[in-house]
Amino acid sequence: MSETNNLNWKTYESITKYVYETLGKQSGVTIKGYGTTCIVKGKSGVSHQIDVLTSHTDGTTIYETAIECKFRKKKVNKDVVMKLVQILEDTGMSKGIIVSKSGFTRDGIQYAKHKNIGIVHLREYEEKDLQGNRRQIDIATLDLNIKIHRTRPKITSIDIGANREIEIKHEFDYFPYIVMLESGNLIPFYDYVNDFRKEINRINDKTKPFIKKYKITGSKLINNQTGENLDLDEILFTGQITESDDNRNLKYTIVDKVWLLMKSIFEERTFSFSENGLIIEHKKV
Repeated sequence: MSETNNLNWKTYESITKYVYETLGKQSGVTIKGYGTTCIVKGKSGVSHQIDVLTSHTDGTTIYETAIECKFRKKKVNKDVVMKLVQILEDTGMSKGIIVSKSGFTRDGIQYAKHKNIGIVHLREYEEKDLQGNRRQIDIATLDLNIKIHRTRPKITSIDIGANREIEIKHEFDYFPYIVMLESGNLIPFYDYVNDFRKEINRINDKTKPFIKKYKITGSKLINNQTGENLDLDEILFTGQITESDDNRNLKYTIVDKVWLLMKSIFEERTFSFSENGLIIEHKKV
Protein backbone atom coordinates (compact mmCIF):
# COMPACT_ATOMS: atom_id res chain seq x y z
CA MET A 1 0.00 0.00 0.00
CA SER A 2 1.22 3.52 -0.76
CA GLU A 3 1.47 6.13 1.97
CA THR A 4 -1.39 8.11 0.43
CA ASN A 5 -3.68 5.21 1.21
CA ASN A 6 -3.02 5.18 4.94
CA LEU A 7 -6.26 5.53 6.85
CA ASN A 8 -7.12 7.19 10.11
CA TRP A 9 -10.45 7.05 11.93
CA LYS A 10 -11.74 10.35 10.54
CA THR A 11 -10.98 9.36 6.94
CA TYR A 12 -12.50 5.92 7.58
CA GLU A 13 -15.68 7.58 8.85
CA SER A 14 -15.82 9.89 5.81
CA ILE A 15 -15.35 6.97 3.43
CA THR A 16 -18.14 5.03 5.14
CA LYS A 17 -20.43 8.02 4.63
CA TYR A 18 -19.39 8.22 0.95
CA VAL A 19 -20.01 4.48 0.45
CA TYR A 20 -23.54 4.48 1.88
CA GLU A 21 -24.40 7.76 0.18
CA THR A 22 -23.29 6.39 -3.20
CA LEU A 23 -24.78 2.91 -2.89
CA GLY A 24 -28.03 4.26 -1.44
CA LYS A 25 -28.85 6.81 -4.15
CA GLN A 26 -30.87 4.42 -6.33
CA SER A 27 -33.02 3.26 -3.42
CA GLY A 28 -33.65 6.75 -2.04
CA VAL A 29 -31.29 6.57 0.92
CA THR A 30 -29.88 9.94 2.02
CA ILE A 31 -27.29 10.97 4.59
CA LYS A 32 -28.97 12.82 7.43
CA GLY A 33 -25.79 13.50 9.38
CA TYR A 34 -22.36 12.20 10.26
CA GLY A 35 -19.31 12.89 12.38
CA THR A 36 -18.96 14.53 15.77
CA THR A 37 -21.85 16.92 15.12
CA CYS A 38 -24.35 14.13 14.43
CA ILE A 39 -26.19 13.88 17.75
CA VAL A 40 -29.51 12.11 18.36
CA LYS A 41 -31.43 12.53 21.62
CA GLY A 42 -33.05 9.42 23.02
CA LYS A 43 -36.29 8.88 24.91
CA SER A 44 -34.21 8.71 28.08
CA GLY A 45 -33.05 12.30 27.55
CA VAL A 46 -29.50 11.07 26.87
CA SER A 47 -27.81 12.27 23.66
CA HIS A 48 -25.99 9.79 21.41
CA GLN A 49 -23.31 10.56 18.83
CA ILE A 50 -23.87 8.63 15.59
CA ASP A 51 -20.99 8.20 13.14
CA VAL A 52 -23.23 8.09 10.04
CA LEU A 53 -27.02 8.55 10.10
CA THR A 54 -29.01 7.62 6.99
CA SER A 55 -32.68 8.07 6.16
CA HIS A 56 -35.15 6.66 3.64
CA THR A 57 -38.92 6.54 3.26
CA ASP A 58 -41.53 4.23 1.78
CA GLY A 59 -43.79 7.22 1.12
CA THR A 60 -45.54 7.20 4.46
CA THR A 61 -42.91 6.35 7.07
CA ILE A 62 -39.34 7.62 7.47
CA TYR A 63 -36.78 5.02 8.50
CA GLU A 64 -33.43 5.92 10.05
CA THR A 65 -30.29 3.78 10.21
CA ALA A 66 -27.41 4.34 12.63
CA ILE A 67 -24.02 3.30 11.25
CA GLU A 68 -21.13 2.90 13.69
CA CYS A 69 -17.54 2.93 12.38
CA LYS A 70 -14.93 0.90 14.27
CA PHE A 71 -11.43 1.77 13.07
CA ARG A 72 -9.29 -0.31 15.38
CA LYS A 73 -7.00 -3.33 15.44
CA LYS A 74 -9.28 -5.52 17.56
CA LYS A 75 -12.28 -7.33 16.16
CA VAL A 76 -15.70 -6.06 17.16
CA ASN A 77 -17.23 -8.22 19.92
CA LYS A 78 -20.74 -8.63 21.33
CA ASP A 79 -20.29 -5.74 23.78
CA VAL A 80 -19.99 -3.27 20.90
CA VAL A 81 -23.09 -4.76 19.27
CA MET A 82 -25.01 -4.56 22.56
CA LYS A 83 -24.17 -0.86 22.91
CA LEU A 84 -25.59 -0.12 19.45
CA VAL A 85 -28.71 -2.14 20.26
CA GLN A 86 -29.26 0.01 23.36
CA ILE A 87 -28.88 3.21 21.31
CA LEU A 88 -31.47 1.97 18.80
CA GLU A 89 -33.90 1.13 21.59
CA ASP A 90 -33.45 4.56 23.19
CA THR A 91 -33.73 6.58 19.96
CA GLY A 92 -36.34 4.45 18.20
CA MET A 93 -34.23 4.20 15.06
CA SER A 94 -35.15 1.38 12.70
CA LYS A 95 -31.82 -0.23 11.88
CA GLY A 96 -28.22 -0.42 13.00
CA ILE A 97 -25.04 -1.27 11.11
CA ILE A 98 -21.48 -1.69 12.38
CA VAL A 99 -18.61 -1.15 9.94
CA SER A 100 -15.35 -2.65 11.18
CA LYS A 101 -11.80 -2.43 9.85
CA SER A 102 -10.67 -5.62 11.60
CA GLY A 103 -13.79 -7.78 11.35
CA PHE A 104 -15.87 -9.38 14.08
CA THR A 105 -15.54 -12.02 16.78
CA ARG A 106 -17.73 -15.12 16.68
CA ASP A 107 -19.94 -13.89 19.54
CA GLY A 108 -20.18 -10.47 17.89
CA ILE A 109 -21.49 -12.04 14.69
CA GLN A 110 -23.90 -14.31 16.55
CA TYR A 111 -25.38 -11.51 18.67
CA ALA A 112 -25.63 -9.15 15.69
CA LYS A 113 -27.59 -11.77 13.77
CA HIS A 114 -29.89 -12.32 16.75
CA LYS A 115 -30.60 -8.58 17.06
CA ASN A 116 -30.78 -7.93 13.28
CA ILE A 117 -27.75 -5.63 13.30
CA GLY A 118 -25.95 -5.36 9.97
CA ILE A 119 -22.21 -6.00 10.12
CA VAL A 120 -19.75 -4.94 7.44
CA HIS A 121 -16.03 -5.62 7.08
CA LEU A 122 -14.42 -2.62 5.34
CA ARG A 123 -10.65 -2.83 5.10
CA GLU A 124 -7.66 -1.91 2.99
CA TYR A 125 -6.96 -4.11 -0.01
CA GLU A 126 -4.12 -6.61 0.32
CA GLU A 127 -2.03 -8.45 -2.25
CA LYS A 128 -3.46 -11.81 -1.16
CA ASP A 129 -6.87 -10.63 -2.36
CA LEU A 130 -5.56 -10.94 -5.91
CA GLN A 131 -5.37 -14.72 -5.79
CA GLY A 132 -7.66 -16.06 -8.51
CA ASN A 133 -9.41 -12.69 -8.84
CA ARG A 134 -6.88 -10.35 -10.48
CA ARG A 135 -8.90 -9.79 -13.62
CA GLN A 136 -12.21 -9.46 -11.78
CA ILE A 137 -10.91 -6.97 -9.25
CA ASP A 138 -8.32 -4.95 -11.18
CA ILE A 139 -9.86 -4.63 -14.64
CA ALA A 140 -13.37 -3.89 -15.84
CA THR A 141 -13.90 -4.09 -19.64
CA LEU A 142 -17.07 -3.05 -21.44
CA ASP A 143 -17.85 -3.29 -25.21
CA LEU A 144 -20.51 -0.91 -26.46
CA ASN A 145 -22.15 -0.35 -29.86
CA ILE A 146 -24.49 2.52 -29.02
CA LYS A 147 -24.42 6.28 -29.18
CA ILE A 148 -23.03 7.67 -25.95
CA HIS A 149 -23.26 11.22 -24.66
CA ARG A 150 -20.95 11.67 -21.74
CA THR A 151 -21.08 14.62 -19.36
CA ARG A 152 -19.00 15.09 -16.25
CA PRO A 153 -18.45 18.04 -13.92
CA LYS A 154 -14.69 18.45 -13.69
CA ILE A 155 -12.98 20.57 -11.04
CA THR A 156 -9.89 22.14 -12.59
CA SER A 157 -8.56 24.13 -9.63
CA ILE A 158 -9.21 24.82 -5.94
CA ASP A 159 -7.80 28.14 -4.71
CA ILE A 160 -7.83 28.80 -0.95
CA GLY A 161 -6.29 32.29 -1.13
CA ALA A 162 -2.80 33.71 -0.56
CA ASN A 163 -1.55 31.90 -3.70
CA ARG A 164 -2.40 28.52 -2.21
CA GLU A 165 -4.08 25.66 -4.05
CA ILE A 166 -5.27 22.20 -3.07
CA GLU A 167 -4.06 19.47 -5.41
CA ILE A 168 -6.45 16.54 -5.81
CA LYS A 169 -5.34 13.42 -7.66
CA HIS A 170 -8.01 10.97 -6.50
CA GLU A 171 -11.58 11.32 -5.27
CA PHE A 172 -10.65 10.08 -1.81
CA ASP A 173 -8.06 12.89 -1.47
CA TYR A 174 -10.91 15.24 -0.49
CA PHE A 175 -11.89 13.26 2.60
CA PRO A 176 -9.09 14.19 5.03
CA TYR A 177 -9.99 17.90 4.77
CA ILE A 178 -12.31 19.51 7.30
CA VAL A 179 -13.34 23.19 7.41
CA MET A 180 -13.64 24.59 10.93
CA LEU A 181 -15.83 27.69 10.79
CA GLU A 182 -15.30 30.75 12.99
CA SER A 183 -18.21 29.47 15.12
CA GLY A 184 -16.32 26.23 15.77
CA ASN A 185 -18.64 24.08 13.64
CA LEU A 186 -16.93 21.45 11.51
CA ILE A 187 -17.92 20.95 7.86
CA PRO A 188 -16.42 18.25 5.62
CA PHE A 189 -14.58 19.86 2.71
CA TYR A 190 -16.31 17.31 0.48
CA ASP A 191 -19.64 19.09 1.13
CA TYR A 192 -18.29 22.18 -0.67
CA VAL A 193 -17.04 19.95 -3.52
CA ASN A 194 -20.47 18.36 -3.97
CA ASP A 195 -22.24 21.73 -3.84
CA PHE A 196 -19.91 23.14 -6.50
CA ARG A 197 -20.46 20.12 -8.75
CA LYS A 198 -24.21 20.62 -8.49
CA GLU A 199 -23.76 24.28 -9.46
CA ILE A 200 -21.75 23.28 -12.55
CA ASN A 201 -24.53 20.95 -13.67
CA ARG A 202 -27.05 23.80 -13.46
CA ILE A 203 -25.25 26.28 -15.73
CA ASN A 204 -26.55 26.85 -19.26
CA ASP A 205 -23.30 27.72 -21.03
CA LYS A 206 -21.20 24.61 -20.70
CA THR A 207 -18.47 25.87 -23.02
CA LYS A 208 -16.90 28.23 -20.49
CA PRO A 209 -15.20 27.57 -17.15
CA PHE A 210 -17.43 28.11 -14.14
CA ILE A 211 -16.14 29.82 -11.00
CA LYS A 212 -17.72 29.97 -7.57
CA LYS A 213 -16.38 31.51 -4.37
CA TYR A 214 -17.37 30.40 -0.86
CA LYS A 215 -16.73 33.18 1.69
CA ILE A 216 -15.91 31.64 5.08
CA THR A 217 -13.99 34.39 6.88
CA GLY A 218 -12.08 33.40 10.00
CA SER A 219 -12.17 29.67 9.23
CA LYS A 220 -9.46 27.04 9.22
CA LEU A 221 -8.75 24.20 6.80
CA ILE A 222 -7.61 21.09 8.65
CA ASN A 223 -6.01 18.03 7.05
CA ASN A 224 -6.65 15.12 9.39
CA GLN A 225 -3.98 12.98 7.74
CA THR A 226 -1.06 15.43 7.84
CA GLY A 227 -2.17 17.59 10.77
CA GLU A 228 -1.80 20.70 8.59
CA ASN A 229 -3.89 23.64 9.83
CA LEU A 230 -4.36 26.64 7.49
CA ASP A 231 -6.15 29.96 8.00
CA LEU A 232 -9.00 30.21 5.52
CA ASP A 233 -11.20 33.09 4.39
CA GLU A 234 -12.51 31.71 1.11
CA ILE A 235 -12.54 28.76 -1.27
CA LEU A 236 -12.51 29.49 -5.00
CA PHE A 237 -13.49 26.57 -7.21
CA THR A 238 -13.00 26.54 -10.98
CA GLY A 239 -14.55 23.83 -13.11
CA GLN A 240 -16.30 22.92 -16.32
CA ILE A 241 -18.64 20.34 -17.79
CA THR A 242 -16.83 17.96 -20.13
CA GLU A 243 -19.04 16.52 -22.88
CA SER A 244 -18.54 14.14 -25.78
CA ASP A 245 -20.62 12.13 -28.27
CA ASP A 246 -19.50 8.91 -29.88
CA ASN A 247 -21.50 6.28 -31.75
CA ARG A 248 -18.63 4.09 -32.88
CA ASN A 249 -18.07 0.54 -31.66
CA LEU A 250 -16.37 1.46 -28.42
CA LYS A 251 -14.27 -0.57 -26.07
CA TYR A 252 -13.44 0.89 -22.70
CA THR A 253 -10.88 -0.63 -20.41
CA ILE A 254 -10.93 0.83 -16.92
CA VAL A 255 -7.87 -0.02 -14.89
CA ASP A 256 -8.04 1.29 -11.35
CA LYS A 257 -5.86 0.43 -8.43
CA VAL A 258 -8.08 -1.09 -5.77
CA TRP A 259 -7.84 0.58 -2.37
CA LEU A 260 -10.58 -0.96 -0.20
CA LEU A 261 -12.66 -4.09 -0.03
CA MET A 262 -16.05 -4.26 1.70
CA LYS A 263 -18.02 -7.35 2.58
CA SER A 264 -21.53 -7.19 4.02
CA ILE A 265 -21.48 -10.34 6.16
CA PHE A 266 -25.12 -11.42 6.36
CA GLU A 267 -26.13 -10.21 2.87
CA GLU A 268 -22.97 -11.81 1.41
CA ARG A 269 -22.30 -8.83 -0.87
CA THR A 270 -18.74 -7.81 -1.73
CA PHE A 271 -17.58 -4.48 -3.15
CA SER A 272 -14.22 -3.05 -4.14
CA PHE A 273 -13.29 0.64 -4.18
CA SER A 274 -10.63 2.20 -6.37
CA GLU A 275 -8.45 5.17 -5.52
CA ASN A 276 -10.57 7.21 -7.96
CA GLY A 277 -13.81 6.53 -6.09
CA LEU A 278 -15.10 3.80 -8.45
CA ILE A 279 -17.31 1.24 -6.67
CA ILE A 280 -17.73 -2.24 -8.15
CA GLU A 281 -19.92 -5.03 -6.77
CA HIS A 282 -18.47 -8.50 -7.25
CA LYS A 283 -21.35 -10.89 -7.70
CA LYS A 284 -21.05 -14.63 -7.37
CA VAL A 285 -20.92 -16.43 -10.70
